Amino acid sequence: MNFDLRLPIGILFSFYGVLLVLYGFIGDKAQYSRSLDININVVWGLVLLAFGAVMLWLSRRSGRKDNGPQN
Repeated sequence: MNFDLRLPIGILFSFYGVLLVLYGFIGDKAQYSRSLDININVVWGLVLLAFGAVMLWLSRRSGRKDNGPQN
């Protein structure tokens, strides 16, 4: 069995990161007055997107290893 959990985790976090970044850019700017005008959705969306990208990269990198002949 060759299941790598990093692949679905990377897809999930990347998807939510893209959603948060898009919402941060499209959403109402008045809601950020309580957070000192820092667009929290964009910041955390980028963090989630970066984590998802790292998980996808690690998953892709581990798939390239050759385990040798299977008996």
